[in-house]
Amino acid sequence: MAESVVRALYGKATSLNLNSKKMTDVPKCVCAIEKLSVLLLNNNSIRSLPAELPALRHLAELNLGNNALKEIPAVLGHLESLKKLYLFRNQITAVPPEVIGRLQNLVVLNLNHNQIQRLPPEIKSLSNLQHLSVLDNNLEEVPAEIGHLTKLSEINLTSNKLSWLPQQLYQCKDLTKLHVARNQLSSLPEGIRTLAKLQVVDVAGNRLTMFPVEFHLLLLRELYCEGNMLVHCQPLPSVQDAEVLTLKELVARFVLLEDRNRSSLVHRLLPHYPRLTALLARGSCCAICLGPFLTTWLECVHFINLKKDMKMKTSLTIPVRALLCSYKCFSTPGHAYYGVATREIHDH
Repeated sequence: MAESVVRALYGKATSLNLNSKKMTDVPKCVCAIEKLSVLLLNNNSIRSLPAELPALRHLAELNLGNNALKEIPAVLGHLESLKKLYLFRNQITAVPPEVIGRLQNLVVLNLNHNQIQRLPPEIKSLSNLQHLSVLDNNLEEVPAEIGHLTKLSEINLTSNKLSWLPQQLYQCKDLTKLHVARNQLSSLPEGIRTLAKLQVVDVAGNRLTMFPVEFHLLLLRELYCEGNMLVHCQPLPSVQDAEVLTLKELVARFVLLEDRNRSSLVHRLLPHYPRLTALLARGSCCAICLGPFLTTWLECVHFINLKKDMKMKTSLTIPVRALLCSYKCFSTPGHAYYGVATREIHDH
């Protein structure tokens, strides 16, 4: 090992490979190799990093995978040129905000196989991040600030404890691969259609019953959804209750409809009422009449064949959520939407 370091030091090397050297500490003389841009320290028993590490001002890639780190070393926050950071297979339980918030040039962050429970809001500082992988940890939630990572192209959250995903994830318009297999997700947020570049979705081993509205309009290449509780097409008798809309809902539908007309008075005045605009932003569109509505809907499902409808290689059929504005639309003949029934289980 010493020979490799000395050779790199005098040869003004730009990369140094010290993986699998049975090290517990990083030699301080490594920090004297000023032009070093790639430092590989994986497969050792490293517990800490030298305080002199920031002297490597050109360091762009650092691999600390498969070591004995119990926390992300604070010294990493001073490596401002770092673009790729690998910390997989350590014993890390937390991501310090003061460290992660300073790595603004990071493009790849790999935290796989640790015991991390949460990601801090300061992750929003990683404005250049393209690949985020936190596979096999103890994550219970993803911060809403993930939406600030607009260059993110791939995110891997497989094998965690997530029961929901933030709506803000859909602000990552460059996302091409979404891996959230083996979690506890019962649904995906509505609005996934905005991820026009999405090619791969892996939601296997969750608790999904159906996919979000307009999911079938995505140009996916791969979909993995085995091991969920997807609803099946099984006809059941239904009872139509009398439908009485509240005044709030009636007004909301009128305003939403008027807002579609750019020349209308309502459309021009709405920006002056931000609270009302925020309320109406939660509205939806009827799958049959295309009319807008706010909170009153009939939740339905239609069944999409991946090969026929999404041009994928598999012929699997999946349930996709659809929202209808009224029983009147639901009763219209000629559509393929099914109401979703909740079966009651009675003890005998």
